Amino acid sequence: MASLRLETLRKEFDRGQIVAVDGLDLDIEDGEFVTLVGPSGCGKTTTLRMIAGLESATDGHIYIGDEDVTDVHAKNRDVAMVFQNYALYPHKTVEQNMGFGLRMSTDLSKDERHEKVYEAAEMMGIEDLLGDKPDELSGGQKQRVALGRAIVREPDIFLFDEPLSNLDAKLRTTMRTEIQRIQQELGITSVYVTHDQEEAMTMGDRIVILRDGELQQMGAPTNVYEQPVNSFVGGFIGSPSMNFIDVRARRDGDAVVLEDDHGAFSCRLAPSFADRIENTDAAFTIGIRPEDIFPAAESDRNALSATVEVVEPIGSDNYLYLDLAPDFIARVDSDIEPAPGETIRITFDEDDLHVFDGETGDVVGEGETVAEKASV
Repeated sequence: MASLRLETLRKEFDRGQIVAVDGLDLDIEDGEFVTLVGPSGCGKTTTLRMIAGLESATDGHIYIGDEDVTDVHAKNRDVAMVFQNYALYPHKTVEQNMGFGLRMSTDLSKDERHEKVYEAAEMMGIEDLLGDKPDELSGGQKQRVALGRAIVREPDIFLFDEPLSNLDAKLRTTMRTEIQRIQQELGITSVYVTHDQEEAMTMGDRIVILRDGELQQMGAPTNVYEQPVNSFVGGFIGSPSMNFIDVRARRDGDAVVLEDDHGAFSCRLAPSFADRIENTDAAFTIGIRPEDIFPAAESDRNALSATVEVVEPIGSDNYLYLDLAPDFIARVDSDIEPAPGETIRITFDEDDLHVFDGETGDVVGEGETVAEKASV
């Protein structure tokens, strides 16, 4: 087992025309499970392949433990990678696939390799499939073989490149739990790449959000969810996505009032909150999560009127699509069922508001820069 550290890691393609990863700094502790998430093309898989040695870094350094492995060949790095497409040899049995890395990189005897493979197969619940070929297996069984092949090597680092994306929803949930259980049992440092923010939030000790090759934020999933450093993170993390409304600010005594250009949204902020907004001439973006919106009482100060466009039942909750802004959603209890076209009154707790700079998208007035918070 070992820690993993990336220092100003950079990867360029086409002679610098494309920058896939730009100055990435990460410090991952021994035994930690970290998820890398972001939209397609953000650089997460490229980062993983550089850690594995499958891509060379244009600049920067990669440390496994105290060893700089930036220029070390992939076969000499003590890492095991699980791929999206399983990468199994179709002509080999499950046992041969799982033991292939041991046969190529160790001097263990055939009996010793068999013992280690069988132990890993038992851990994955596939010990009865050791004589089967990959085309005899289901998708979930193939993924278990791929995981077992990584486990049997007992590497310093586990690398997972969207390993569950080819599975159906129910099996993904099952395998997600299995991967977490195995990682906790073995205590091996793991980096897990996914485009699924729910997967990233539920699996990782810490979550890393990338955009256009740059680190946006890193932290415990709950902290990232509750304290996004910019509107991109706020909108990317959470389902349904955070609602956004573009507003202007104006002073009203010792308070600040935020209003949109159409008069649909207006809220008055208390002085303790308003102090975060220094320049009332600037444009701002309000962020509010769907689950933080609820029906308003007559006494609520920041009550808003909104027309219901669509009601979407999802079982325990209803999603109400409102006309306050494009794709504005309130997530409410299932017993709240207004009709489309009906006008309702909604409100929110002031503490649940997120205020972002209208130009940069950075969170406003929380005492830390984006770079500082991203490194937490």
